[in-house]
Amino acid sequence: MAALEAERADATAQVRDLERAVAGVVEASRDSNADDEHDPEGATIAFERAQAIAVRDRQLARLREVDAALERVATGTFGRCERCGCEIAPGRLLVRPTSHTCVSCASVR
Repeated sequence: MAALEAERADATAQVRDLERAVAGVVEASRDSNADDEHDPEGATIAFERAQAIAVRDRQLARLREVDAALERVATGTFGRCERCGCEIAPGRLLVRPTSHTCVSCASVR
């Protein structure tokens, strides 16, 4: 599925860029005072590092979702709800191609 492959490529590129950003923030923190609590720059660096890691982790989760959807394509289960087995509405898959449940089952969560 072309949309999933494109989303995978995008997520992979973003993870790679975010890994570089995290490495840059970590490298910058090496040059600062190790005592973040008393260093005015330390809190900013710690915050930037936490933000970069959080965004990277969200992109890694997105990448896992895309890979799971591609696996469903490979096994022939893509477009079927994992809970009830019904077909997932094409509109839902168009908007969110990584969906693994139908709207009814997703709303029960």
